[in-house]
Amino acid sequence: MSGRLAGQTAVITGGARGIGAGIAKRLAADGARIVLWDLDFAPFDAQAAGFTPALTEVVDVADPASVEAGAKRTLDAVGQVEILVNNAGISGPVRDALDYPLDLWERVLGINLTGVFLTCKALVPPMRARGYGRVVNISSIGGKEGVPGIAPYTASKAGVIGYTKSLARELAQTGVTANCIAPAMVETDLLKQMTPEHVEASRNKIPMGRFLTVKELADLVAWVASPECSFTTGFVFDATGGRADY
Repeated sequence: MSGRLAGQTAVITGGARGIGAGIAKRLAADGARIVLWDLDFAPFDAQAAGFTPALTEVVDVADPASVEAGAKRTLDAVGQVEILVNNAGISGPVRDALDYPLDLWERVLGINLTGVFLTCKALVPPMRARGYGRVVNISSIGGKEGVPGIAPYTASKAGVIGYTKSLARELAQTGVTANCIAPAMVETDLLKQMTPEHVEASRNKIPMGRFLTVKELADLVAWVASPECSFTTGFVFDATGGRADY
């Protein structure tokens, strides 16, 4: 297969649906072999997704043993991984920060932040050893701005930004880059689960007056994950339609 990612393998966590599947489709179009990690592949249909993954692995990114086993199966099957896209995440229920139940707090941070740590810990060392790799962590505008009602989500996404910056500094001379993308709300089927008032309030925060599309986010990921993005690391790429201008 031709394309700027030809000969490379990409692991996308949370890749069975929605944003993850959209990112995987774009990377596949650029020639990458795709490995999807997710908890449930029942919703995944290769024909509908527009690509056929080289491998699908049931992995709980918040579980160290599951990540370690998934990484071993992945590397045994495909040999090496050049691109890691940490997309798996949950928002958690809406609760006041001071009343948030500890078990729900730990679940959100476990998937959104510890999951990034565990997957990087498992898949980045082989990249470093080979002298090339691209890590793209999906954060959120919530990691830059406090969002009422979802304190663990906001804290976890801020943590992803901080972790990525530390990782990038440590890897700066190895040929492996680590960057974040901070999107605003993305136009997916999840909007149907929200009240019209909430959706409209979220849209009004975006100067462009519309939501980010999955394709737009995937296009940005594809560039950050490419060899062309060679001198940027530890950066947070904005995808908020002007909401975050810093």
